[in-house]
Amino acid sequence: MSLQESGEMYLETIYVLSKELPVVRAIDICDHRGVSKPSVSRAVGILKKDGYILCEKNGNLVLTESGKAVAEKIYERHTVLTKYLLKIGVNEEIASEDACKIEHIISDDTFNAIKAQL
Repeated sequence: MSLQESGEMYLETIYVLSKELPVVRAIDICDHRGVSKPSVSRAVGILKKDGYILCEKNGNLVLTESGKAVAEKIYERHTVLTKYLLKIGVNEEIASEDACKIEHIISDDTFNAIKAQL
């Protein structure tokens, strides 16, 4: 099954928040991404149905193994691409924004080549 860019972004957000917070809830995603509760609710439902996250009875969101694998991959891409863009002289804000766009479409071969250059 192919995960869309928005789904990857939600998984990455849950991953990042889980490193910062003791538990991750839908409202945390709303605040972090600046999106509405209905948008997060819809995304959570899809990610849950597809087996990428679990929603505990108390509302905590937890990545499954497959969800964590996708989130870690996207997060690594974002981090490496941002560093690479900074290294070639792109300003920090633009580097992060562009990395966020590129991370979803770049091939594994190209990403690995960039990663090797760092």
